Amino acid sequence: MTPRSKTLLLVALLLGLGRLLLYPPFQPAQAARSTALTAAREFPSALGTVTVTPVAQGLENPWSLAFLPDGRMLVTERPGRMRVVSADGQLGDALSGLPAVHAEGQGGLLDVVLAPDYATSSEILFCYAEPRGNRNGTAVARARLVLKGDGGALENVQVIFRQQPGIDSNHHFGCRLVFAHDGSLFVTLGDRGSEREQAQRPENHLGKVVRIRRDGSVPPDNPFLRTAGAAPALWSIGHRNIQGAALHPLTGQLWTTEHGPKGGDELNAPKPGRNYGWPVITHGVNYSGTAVGEGISEKQGLEPPRLHWTPSIAPSGLAFYHHDRFPAWRGNLFAGSLKFGLLARLTLDGENITGEERLLEGLNQRIRDVRQGPDGALYLLTDEADGAVLKVTLATK
Repeated sequence: MTPRSKTLLLVALLLGLGRLLLYPPFQPAQAARSTALTAAREFPSALGTVTVTPVAQGLENPWSLAFLPDGRMLVTERPGRMRVVSADGQLGDALSGLPAVHAEGQGGLLDVVLAPDYATSSEILFCYAEPRGNRNGTAVARARLVLKGDGGALENVQVIFRQQPGIDSNHHFGCRLVFAHDGSLFVTLGDRGSEREQAQRPENHLGKVVRIRRDGSVPPDNPFLRTAGAAPALWSIGHRNIQGAALHPLTGQLWTTEHGPKGGDELNAPKPGRNYGWPVITHGVNYSGTAVGEGISEKQGLEPPRLHWTPSIAPSGLAFYHHDRFPAWRGNLFAGSLKFGLLARLTLDGENITGEERLLEGLNQRIRDVRQGPDGALYLLTDEADGAVLKVTLATK
């Protein structure tokens, strides 16, 4: 082998190792990390002892959780499965009827939500990485959920939205779904990694938040409808990769968390027609340590984040707490962390963040989703090969 061949081989091996570290492949459940939570654990907090109790285990890289009216949970697994989990943690059979998903890198079956009228329509909506030949893209579908015993099926599956254009990439799908108070649907969309400059261009869906109706049509008051050449579904632009989204229960304002590059993870409250700056402004840098663009973090006409995390926490699920069970948490915003395996509790005064407390440090589990349960507890999903549903409660002082 020539010296040049040896050098090329070494470079290829290093690139491959770096990719595996950043985007590890799916692992079978039996290869789970030994840190999986098997019994309740207690953690200190400023408001009292926080108890984390495992509810269900054996889920493969679960991504999203939605509570059914009977107390059971609908859970997505990133490789392409959706299943019902009973209140006591029994895993149901995988539902039939799901479309094919692009389960590579950060792609797969991602968010799921119940329609506002689920009690009468049995309709759910879900978001996934859709294979499109040699390309792929984020897609949203609606379906009727038919439950039978421990399993069931999705019927009348209809794709209502496709991110355009499709890209040959395994990164930055976004894919959180949030229903607004008026029944419209917010969809978060990543910049697909390789196409970050497109986040500033309103003619496409890359690095955007869109707002659609449940049938996929565009509401007549969307902010970009009168912008020549803009995609009509757009709500806000200039985003990198939104992994958490929640609606304020009182004001109806959408809040989001998105991944920065190296540093500069953001918490935003996206307003209609606004530009949130990526990749023109950011508090982060490229993974190599070089500046992103001009290396600036503010610019006139671009919206600064409500909060940024540097170093990055890799924020994931996001939930407002608005139950009476734990009054000390009421009105707080909870953000999961993939990188540090913690839960950030944020206090607010209007849209200003007044404080942050980091809970569950030492849990050592990648927190993927955060939801308030009907019983007033918080529920987490852990993004692990042997992923779990965890219940979080507060013993007040």
